Amino acid sequence: MKTMNRRSFLKHSAVAAAAVSLPAYSWARVPGANDAIRVGIVGFGGRGKDHIGGMRSLAKQDVRIVALCDVDDKILRAGCESFSQRNEQVGAFSDIRKLLEQDDLDAITIATPNHWHALAAIWAVQAGKDVYVEKPVCHEVWEGSQLVKAARAHKRIVQAGTQSRSSFAIKEAVEWVRGGNLGKILLARGLCYKPRTSIGKVDGPQPPPPNVDYDIWCGPAPMEPIRRKQFHYDWHWFWSYGNGDLGNQGIHQMDIARWFLGEAELAPRVWSVGCRLGYEDDGQTPNTQIVYHDYPKAPLIFEVRGLPKDKSHQTEKGWNAGDMDRFPADEKLKGGSVCVLVQCEGGYVFVPNYSSATAFDMEGTQVKQWSGAKDHYENFIQAVRSRKASDLNADIQEGFISSALCHTGNISYRLGKHTAAAEIREKIKADKDALNTFERMQQHLQANSVDLNLTQATLGEFLKMNPRKQKFTNNERANTLLTREYRKPFVVPEKV
Repeated sequence: MKTMNRRSFLKHSAVAAAAVSLPAYSWARVPGANDAIRVGIVGFGGRGKDHIGGMRSLAKQDVRIVALCDVDDKILRAGCESFSQRNEQVGAFSDIRKLLEQDDLDAITIATPNHWHALAAIWAVQAGKDVYVEKPVCHEVWEGSQLVKAARAHKRIVQAGTQSRSSFAIKEAVEWVRGGNLGKILLARGLCYKPRTSIGKVDGPQPPPPNVDYDIWCGPAPMEPIRRKQFHYDWHWFWSYGNGDLGNQGIHQMDIARWFLGEAELAPRVWSVGCRLGYEDDGQTPNTQIVYHDYPKAPLIFEVRGLPKDKSHQTEKGWNAGDMDRFPADEKLKGGSVCVLVQCEGGYVFVPNYSSATAFDMEGTQVKQWSGAKDHYENFIQAVRSRKASDLNADIQEGFISSALCHTGNISYRLGKHTAAAEIREKIKADKDALNTFERMQQHLQANSVDLNLTQATLGEFLKMNPRKQKFTNNERANTLLTREYRKPFVVPEKV
């Protein structure tokens, strides 16, 4: 393996794929309760490694990884070598289209960059495969809706990678709060205060890594010149491929907050304010942002902060999670940096992770606690066997709505303009929670030597939406950002 060139490696991989094939079945084979579930992993340079570990942990349930797919030849080689060292044989593919042609494949997991999620999943369900797709499940709103339609039309099992949905603890907390035990919900707040340092600046377009098939990597997105030092991961901060931290880490907390509110559709009104300040780099997405989803019963406010609590924590080596702000700042109250807080008439619920929650009264005294979660991958496999989408903890519809909340917030931001801090305050002053959130953001930036009275933030458009039609009603330009122009042949189909 170590001495093979790329061509001979891929040729060998095709042979390996045939060698590990189970008895041939129709492409529409439906796995039964006792059949082996044969899985392919698509994209495993980052989060996909966890997919491999998660699926391998289910080996006793007759779950077998039979194929790996990645456009990075170096990653693909290393992955196959790891399986070979364990005497586990897998097929290797650099093109997902070739992978999906395989008859001896029941399901795939997808952990590619965001811009590939929806198209890869749609192609998979059209090929008769079940799908576990990472968050956000789509890069644009329209393609996420198409994915939901495809899953239903082809009767495939499609799970979103929002693993908090497999926490029975958070589910119990949601039911307890909705039962009125803390009174009416006043506000759900999601926080993503996560350290994000500068990605640096390049002098000009960079060449793609020689081991990457850049055409397939770009897929449905524009094949743009590369303007980042780190090819992998830093695509998150470019609009053509990523969705900022709102659609990266933030989707998890957005999903939990919406879960508590019990909202099944997009918010009828949304606006955002933010900036990318504190350093100068090539990134495009905001490192500081507020998104306000104006649901009728109670608002969902989301906050993103990538800078530390103050300038003293900014070092040449960057900063870490311990350097970030927390909310509430009052040490007497339980709060955090990457978390969800659900404020009610009689107290609040704090969700610090993917598997626990704690309720407090108005004085900050703990009144109830929940802890525990089941395996999200195992839940997917159980639904693959039962053939019931209702058995999924994170059905694709749930993943789509939470992903789309991130996207509509970003659409507001992208349509915005630089605005003086005083004008922003005047615009939102009627809503005390919105005003307080913005003023805290302004103080946070001031602590990092960013004065919004001198350097203006971007105030997004105040958008109105028809949640059923998933269309904005007051801004046609915003509607154009609900989708994109797909690059042939990597086109999300109109008819799925």
